Amino acid sequence: MRLAIIATVFPVVFIGELPDKSMFVSLVMATRGKPFSVWLGAAAAFFVHVVIAVSIGVGLFQILPSRVKDLVVGLLFAVSAVAAFVAARAAEPHQEELIIEHRAGRVFGTAFVVIFLAEWGDLTQVLTANLAVRYHAPISVGVGAALALWSVSALAVIGGHNLLSRVPARLLRVVTGCVLSVLAVAEVVTALR
Repeated sequence: MRLAIIATVFPVVFIGELPDKSMFVSLVMATRGKPFSVWLGAAAAFFVHVVIAVSIGVGLFQILPSRVKDLVVGLLFAVSAVAAFVAARAAEPHQEELIIEHRAGRVFGTAFVVIFLAEWGDLTQVLTANLAVRYHAPISVGVGAALALWSVSALAVIGGHNLLSRVPARLLRVVTGCVLSVLAVAEVVTALR
């Protein structure tokens, strides 16, 4: 495991997930159910998605030639950046509330299913796969991404209202788009060298 890669992946995925629908879902579910059960369900769903994303990233790395891989990763970063900018334009100040049962097992299950379904093809899942390809270190990327996702979920469960009242979702999406744009340019430059 490489700490430098974990330290690089963590903030990128963390910022990418902050204004995401999964954060809002965790926030709303925690206000309606048991917060720790919500976090456990979300954390389990995020873990499964990280394993899937890293596996896809490693598979791409083994199949594609280096130059093609760099171009594909650059393109995916660029598409993810555009998606972040589009999401910033469409950022809603309020999210719909979910009504859930208050029993711990049901709260865990509901959180797992909702987050698991919401994260398919999500920006951070694609980003995690890209980073696994980029750094050739699936375990380090997986650890960094999982810690970032778990941290965002914990923030949402513990104090999401305060964070969102101070930092607009639109700003977080724009910052994510900028970071992804820089990563896209770096990958394309690497591919064309």
